[in-house]
Amino acid sequence: MKISVFCGVSVDGFLARPDHSLDFLDAGEQEPHGFDEFYGSVDVIVIGRKTFEVVLTFGGWPYGKKPVVVLSSGVFNFSSVKGGVVEQMSGEPAEIVAKLKDRGFKHAYVDGGITIQRFLAAGLVDRMVITRVPILIGAGIPLFGPAPRDISLRHVATRCYKGGLVQSEYELDRDLRTDGVR
Repeated sequence: MKISVFCGVSVDGFLARPDHSLDFLDAGEQEPHGFDEFYGSVDVIVIGRKTFEVVLTFGGWPYGKKPVVVLSSGVFNFSSVKGGVVEQMSGEPAEIVAKLKDRGFKHAYVDGGITIQRFLAAGLVDRMVITRVPILIGAGIPLFGPAPRDISLRHVATRCYKGGLVQSEYELDRDLRTDGVR
């Protein structure tokens, strides 16, 4: 199963402000930067509870009928999601991936600060596309956190957009993986 991250960050490396708001991601002139194509390639979305709570503030369900798995160990009410396919799972990242793979999913989009960090630390991420937005916000929720070891990346491409976005794509070094769920 392929696991991908596609995210926007401030130049100083934050996914969101301390209050979890994402308003800065709209800084500068925006133009298509590959998200729609990426989104079309995934068959399941895996997000953390806090990210899910932020998504609920968007005013509409952005994922359509694509299955969304919310990671949380507590009981969660999904009644506010209208028209979406949402379920809850808990466990270690390798267990989550194994469950999704057993259900026939082929490509997961992992999103949310802690969720991304946990999947990276577990050696489960295959690809990362990180788009830097031309703004410094000074504090917030970081994309990266402590890692149990170095995580080797192979640079695939960097693209610059006229509105100031700079997007880098990486593949993770498969030689360092021992998760057994590929």
